[in-house]
Amino acid sequence: MANPPPSHYADIGELGEDLVVQWLQSTGWVILHRRFSCPWGEIDIIAQHHGLNGEAGDENDSTQNSTLAFVEVKTRSCRNWDAGGRSAITLKKQGKICSTARIFLAQYPEKANYPCRFDVAIVYCQRTSKKLSEVTDISKTVPSLSTDGYKFKLQEYIAGAFDSPTES
Repeated sequence: MANPPPSHYADIGELGEDLVVQWLQSTGWVILHRRFSCPWGEIDIIAQHHGLNGEAGDENDSTQNSTLAFVEVKTRSCRNWDAGGRSAITLKKQGKICSTARIFLAQYPEKANYPCRFDVAIVYCQRTSKKLSEVTDISKTVPSLSTDGYKFKLQEYIAGAFDSPTES
């Protein structure tokens, strides 16, 4: 099978991100941004989760019960070269994500005191023979999405996959 054109890879990555966004939303996360970029890099998904008391109380209570997640999504097929995308998240890549997260927090100072973490989502992509467009009921099974001749499955979600390289 010939390699698809380079523009095709961007579509595959975006569909993998769509699946992760749907899964995050189903588990109570609010998506703040997708593909947030600055000169230092890009963050695929920025999401916020309110704790049990996040809706009530003053601003400090809300901040203490909310978490920001900066999510890097890696969508790969079964015969990939980089351990499902894990090997692609080098220290240099982590540094770019952390620098971009700092820019985001500078642009949105009301979020600057929220606890933050860096998550990684590994999405498996497989070519299918049919043109489907469906999302599996993600509350009961492994999150998956089938569309345009591909099936996507959230293989692994690593919360707090790495810390900011500047932290000790």
